[in-house]
Amino acid sequence: MTIDLKQLDLNVRQWLAASRQQILLAMQSPLTVNTKSSRKDLVTNVDKMNQQFLVTQILAAYPEAHIEGEEGHHEKIDRLKGLVFIIDPIDGTMNFVKQKANFAVMIGVYLDGAPLYGAILDVWRDELITGGPDVPLMKNDQLLPHPEDMPLSEGLLGVNGPMLINNRLHVADIALASSGPRLLGSAGIEFKSVSLGQQVGYISYLQPWDVAAGMAIGAAFGLKVTRPNGDALALLEPGVVVAAMPKAHAQIMAMMNA
Repeated sequence: MTIDLKQLDLNVRQWLAASRQQILLAMQSPLTVNTKSSRKDLVTNVDKMNQQFLVTQILAAYPEAHIEGEEGHHEKIDRLKGLVFIIDPIDGTMNFVKQKANFAVMIGVYLDGAPLYGAILDVWRDELITGGPDVPLMKNDQLLPHPEDMPLSEGLLGVNGPMLINNRLHVADIALASSGPRLLGSAGIEFKSVSLGQQVGYISYLQPWDVAAGMAIGAAFGLKVTRPNGDALALLEPGVVVAAMPKAHAQIMAMMNA
């Protein structure tokens, strides 16, 4: 199967532009907020609405595609064979509910398990980051320079709050070895910050839809994305993810596994 990457990019940009307008409109009305696994794991009517919109758009353009989404739409996929879209309709739902900012819509596209393309839309700021192994790194319509491969000590590090507080996998020690930890509350905003060279890496426990877009975009500029032991991700399985530029990644690995 051959995918036209320029057409894919155009399609995703159009979907996300329409998605953003729908989200901003929906934010003018009271949200319907429910909990999932805990009081900190939220879902809103906008998450569900936007996922259904994206699924409809994807299947209209790519009827052969398989889709994995945070809020589900039918049976969950169990393999990455063929063309797969992994979507997060509102990443950072707590931020969305509490701050009305610092949340993202994410789409990662994979072909037979290999990344093709990723898109992260910072909805409130109207900033779209796109890229892939054969797709240039861009913000909106602007070509971006690749982030600098700097040592851990010279860069800010995005981290998961509970992992930082409990020093799980030495994350607090690692954060202290960086220029400072940052907790943004959205994997999409964290990956956006890494793509813009604002952070040297990001460590968190992530679901497939949290990491798929960022990992695909990172393939444009050499971002290393692994498990704490250095293994490659089994993308459909949740777990701790270490995403960092090569020099910082090597230092993080050494500290995690000391």
